[in-house]
Amino acid sequence: MPNTDDHALSTVEAYHRAWTSGDVDRALGYVSDDVRCFAPDEKVTTKQDWREYLTGFVPMLTGAPEHARMTDGDRVALWYFPQTAVTTTTLASELFTVRNGRIVEIRLAFDRLGYVPPEGRPA
Repeated sequence: MPNTDDHALSTVEAYHRAWTSGDVDRALGYVSDDVRCFAPDEKVTTKQDWREYLTGFVPMLTGAPEHARMTDGDRVALWYFPQTAVTTTTLASELFTVRNGRIVEIRLAFDRLGYVPPEGRPA
């Protein structure tokens, strides 16, 4: 019997590698059509919303070095630094649930102010 941790991790790694290299369509191939998304923007809840979110963010991405990861059965957590022209040190975390080789839930957390240019940040 395959190890659930390894299977879930390989799905998430493939998804993450795809979107961070700019291939949103390939990344979304690892995502279930009925995925539940939880992001700092409460309007991002469906696969189509997620597509629009990634499509808007990916062109700004200059790198995404990983910080840490954890697996627990069908759940995988990734911590990484999505780098843009504005920041290289703002940490993001995602918690994924994987079933039958597809991501069925994504929970994203990051500091939105970290992506605002310094002159636009509140004092």
